Amino acid sequence: MYGARVSKDTVSRITEKVTGEMTEWLNRPLEKVYPVIFIDAMVVKVRDGQVANKPVYVVIGVTVDGERDILGLWPGDGGEGAKFWLSMFTEIKNRGVQDVCIAVCDGLKGLPEAITATWELATVQACVIHLIRNTFRFASRRYWQEMSRDLRPVYTAPSEAVARERFAEFDARWGKQYPAISKLWENAWSEFIPFLDYDIEIRRVICSTNAIESLNARYRRAVRARGHFPNDTAALKCLYLVTRALDPTGRGRARWAMRWKPALNAFAIAFEGRIK
Repeated sequence: MYGARVSKDTVSRITEKVTGEMTEWLNRPLEKVYPVIFIDAMVVKVRDGQVANKPVYVVIGVTVDGERDILGLWPGDGGEGAKFWLSMFTEIKNRGVQDVCIAVCDGLKGLPEAITATWELATVQACVIHLIRNTFRFASRRYWQEMSRDLRPVYTAPSEAVARERFAEFDARWGKQYPAISKLWENAWSEFIPFLDYDIEIRRVICSTNAIESLNARYRRAVRARGHFPNDTAALKCLYLVTRALDPTGRGRARWAMRWKPALNAFAIAFEGRIK
């Protein structure tokens, strides 16, 4: 527009100004208790010899006052397992988090064990939306609507026993045709059922990672606009700047807290003595 040219080195020097601030934010003290944390990942393209997809893990905590707190960003290398997750959660614990009531995630290998090893009283809840999406991956598109109708009684059941009965009916109809779907649900069953023990207010907020999806959408827009990054630090700087600019007026924070008030009242009863 102005006929000016800005080199990549100049852009890097300018954005380097936020590195100290970002480091301080990533290591800041956290709340002692989070009724719920949500764990999810997004993919960024990083040029390490050649351009490759790398995951960046995001953890959101909901405070006892119903406010959203982005606990941090952790770049992975695609080979995550229990050791990676344990180091991530240990870092969070060392920053002051003494207790987590419920951790909502998408059931990555080693993740539930790492959560309970860090906070032994924590309940791990699989994201039901992710589970349903993964179900459809194994089935022909023409059956999706029927499967969705047959699965609904499972995840809306009043108790685990009823959910097991409804799933047996689902399995009787679809299991022979799609055995991989039956295996998927059986493997995820222990992380799927915890939310069935709670009332509708708690079920509504912990059955999915939707609370983190809108944040990831903002991150993805910023990442797509930049194509790929030279290293992990450059990617983290971009995501941190998005985080810093999320809610300049504070209205989103107020709406978030208002939506969480009914659930937090239910949490205070369900986890009496742990939430104050």
